[in-house]
Amino acid sequence: MILFVHNRYRQSGGEERAVENLLWLVREHLGEEAELLTRDSALLGRSRAAAGMLRGGLAPDEVAHAVRRTRARVVHTHNLQPSFGWRALAAAREAGARVVAQLHQYRTVCAVGICFTAGRECTRCHARNTLPGVIHNCRGDAREALVYAAALSLWQRRSAGLIDATIVPSEFALGRLRELGAPLGDAVHVVAHPVTAIAAASRAPLGSYALFAGRLEPEKGVGVAVAACAQAGVPLLVAGEGSQRAAHEGAPGVTFAGRVGEQELATLRSGARLAVMPSLTSETFGLAAAEAMAAGVPVAASDIGALGELVPRDWLTPPGDAAALARTVEALAKDASAGDTALRVVRERLDPSRIAATLAAAYS
Repeated sequence: MILFVHNRYRQSGGEERAVENLLWLVREHLGEEAELLTRDSALLGRSRAAAGMLRGGLAPDEVAHAVRRTRARVVHTHNLQPSFGWRALAAAREAGARVVAQLHQYRTVCAVGICFTAGRECTRCHARNTLPGVIHNCRGDAREALVYAAALSLWQRRSAGLIDATIVPSEFALGRLRELGAPLGDAVHVVAHPVTAIAAASRAPLGSYALFAGRLEPEKGVGVAVAACAQAGVPLLVAGEGSQRAAHEGAPGVTFAGRVGEQELATLRSGARLAVMPSLTSETFGLAAAEAMAAGVPVAASDIGALGELVPRDWLTPPGDAAALARTVEALAKDASAGDTALRVVRERLDPSRIAATLAAAYS
């Protein structure tokens, strides 16, 4: 039995989907039972969240009870902030489970987890020096920024000392975490995020638009996608919600679908000629790109972070360069074989059996 532990974000995104996909991988490819213990920041309240951060977690007995009830041999943790913290790790170990921590982002050092503030990448915080996050108010609330900075600095090494193995989703993420001075321990495994299905054939040549799927926040570059698709003369369909929607709603050739579920997103992908992922910050993996390619949809993406480990080199453009992205969008829209290339790359790089083997090594 593998017990997953995850604190959901106020605004759900790729990490939640990655957790669900990993649960599927454990059940279907490792042949083990798996259960998810989850809490939700949206339901926690800010004062309770602050208490969880500063105390190093809330109600660790819940984790110990879950380990004993399920007889879990491994507790696979994901986001621990603000409610689980190091106390959840200690409780899991005391209950007899091995602790494997997956770092989807840079949250052990960076208060916002994505190394992005004031419209650009930022790696000012390093190891226990989290003061820049307060100075630049990265959380957007001075009190919250202070709480996160203090808690990250205070509990960072204690948390690391309770982990038997660490998982990161890409070689880039591993290098960035080391650059940030994050304590990782000796047993570090690079385990790509799995996709749960790979299409038998591509429908992209029949598609009629470019698809942007993700949070509409500054770091995701939706404005770059709007400008690039306008230059390329390709309609853009945007699936997602966030602070940037108001700035681009009403732009010619752009349709906003809002937040959509998995089935509706799959339907939108089936009608897409290509997808765009114009990130402005260093993605630790790029699940939206992986899922699009697994559906046989080619992806025009930024050459940043881990996207170069997944997306073919010819499909990458400098981040923030709308003109370069437009050229790639136009080229992919004209390339009838691009969808087949996407499927071939996914089968080579994201084979579930191979990912399952690397995950099993981390567990044991």
